Amino acid sequence: MVGNLRNIGILAHVDAGKTTLSEQLLLRAGAIRRAGSVDSGTAHTDNLPVEQRRGISVRATCVRLRWKGADINLIDTPGHADFSAEIERSLWAIDGAVIVVSAVEGVQPQTELLFEALREQGLPILFFVNKTDREGADARRAAGEIRSRLAPGAALVGDADSLLEAVADADDGLMERYLAGETIPESEVRTLLPALTAQGKVFPILAGSALRGEGIEPLLDAVLEWLPAPRDGGDLCGVAFAVTRDKTLGKGVWMRLYGGRLETRAAISLPGRIDPLTQERTMVQSKITQIRGADLADAGSLSAGEIGIVYGVGQMRIGQVIGSEASLPRKVRLGALKTPVMTVRVLPEREEEMPALAAACMELSDEDPLLHARHVRSTGELHVEVMGAIQMEILEEALRTRFGLGARFEKPTVIYRETIAREAEGFAAYTMPKPCWAILRFLIKPGPRGSGVQFRSEVSGQDIAPRYQHQVEQALPLALHQGRLGWEVTDVDITLVGGSHHQFHTHPLDFIVATPWAIQDGLARGGSTLLEPVLELRLRVPQECVGRVMTDVTAMRGEVSEVRTADDSAAVVAMVPVAESMEYPMKLAQVTGGRGSMSARLHGYRECPLEKGATAARRNVDPLDTSRYILAARSALEGGIFDMD
Repeated sequence: MVGNLRNIGILAHVDAGKTTLSEQLLLRAGAIRRAGSVDSGTAHTDNLPVEQRRGISVRATCVRLRWKGADINLIDTPGHADFSAEIERSLWAIDGAVIVVSAVEGVQPQTELLFEALREQGLPILFFVNKTDREGADARRAAGEIRSRLAPGAALVGDADSLLEAVADADDGLMERYLAGETIPESEVRTLLPALTAQGKVFPILAGSALRGEGIEPLLDAVLEWLPAPRDGGDLCGVAFAVTRDKTLGKGVWMRLYGGRLETRAAISLPGRIDPLTQERTMVQSKITQIRGADLADAGSLSAGEIGIVYGVGQMRIGQVIGSEASLPRKVRLGALKTPVMTVRVLPEREEEMPALAAACMELSDEDPLLHARHVRSTGELHVEVMGAIQMEILEEALRTRFGLGARFEKPTVIYRETIAREAEGFAAYTMPKPCWAILRFLIKPGPRGSGVQFRSEVSGQDIAPRYQHQVEQALPLALHQGRLGWEVTDVDITLVGGSHHQFHTHPLDFIVATPWAIQDGLARGGSTLLEPVLELRLRVPQECVGRVMTDVTAMRGEVSEVRTADDSAAVVAMVPVAESMEYPMKLAQVTGGRGSMSARLHGYRECPLEKGATAARRNVDPLDTSRYILAARSALEGGIFDMD
């Protein structure tokens, strides 16, 4: 365990004062001489021009401060839900978190989602009730909301009785003494807090005003005392959680090292491109050219528990793990907190700028993989996947200020999926023109909603050699990338039930060519069911607006699953299709007079009438157009049928 180091994240619902708190932590620790301002665009953790102009955090930023002999790597995350991907990636790098809650607004919908995401990752949490200087502020009320809506084990640190009850609830021995009427010293209670906080049984709450610099030192002390230091996992293990760019050094990767040690000039293996013949990813050797610490100074090395920027690993993508993935304390998965549910076409101001615009979007997609920029070669169209309208505005501004490119966006389209409607067989016989031979027969069945793609083979190795069966499985993502309605196919159970290879005529590529052909044949025979994404909306509204909100949910083909009332407000949970809810944030503001708030995350997919949804254009040659498909496969091995974008 690295005792003199802490890696923490600062998270909050938008406008709770998270970035202002980060500035005060830096100021009080002596890392900066003067606190910046979000509104004036001078915050030290908001260093992008778009952040400074708009007064909002877009990217998670890592800064280092030193307090009482310990280093603290602090990651300030965006508050707006459109940038949840930045929050999610930050969770890969931290060992504990501070959730900021406004003493005026209390627990808000995004606060709930953030708390749940941290708990799913098993990360210990402190709460900071902010804005205690504001009119209408009530730290005790906010603490009560935290206990009732988030964590029963939460306790206001300044309230000795509340703290004792929370600790006693989490410690059987202390509870026995408490019930027996024994007086428990507060010092003993505080001694138990580090272990109970790390175990997620107790959640200390501190309070203050970031704007006035109140409660800052107690929070810094609490971070050192009650949030855990990183552990050394032993074997080399690191995860890339963000990308930055330097004018001289080029692409740099923010990395959290969980085990081992990295040094400048060390060689590491990184996944390269997928070989179209084998559908297996090759490994590429890269040599580290420079390592900077979280303070951006040249460090020369990175040790277990530390966060830094590694240069010279241009092939590395966000979410990739180096070394032993088994040493990671938590799973790394893109889109766990929020997944894009809309795609939008991007158009250049001048047609001749399309290549440059595509390259710029690809670079931004490298920094945010969930953006998934896609330049469709067959049509020349450029698409990106987005979370919402705010993200599109920021993207447009980034293209203009960073790349000098004007762009406009068409109306976003919902990202649907599809599945097979009924059980069917799919068949392909790729035997002409010679030399080739790949015969396949699949049985395709609808799967339970949310089950994804299940595959198994009932074919012997004599009929189809194991190496060819492996190619069939590797080619399934290509085969299911677009179904008969043009969307990704999911929730299917696929069994390879027949087929054959030929001892002399089978080419290594043949079964990769035949797999999409047979799968699409089966999908065509079984028919298609459109699946639409459904959001879980969490709304906080005045009680008098609950009836109107419930009516709105019904009108959006949704349903209310929960209503909780407290004081003069109500928390509403509803499931609503994405297509119907795209304009609802604006409507909610009108209905509630600006007093309502909302957060959303993907709940799952459900069947949708085709007339309520949409189809998508095919992005490459249809395998059922067999003549063109075979020509594409044979003449364009680096594109054609292998180009899923």
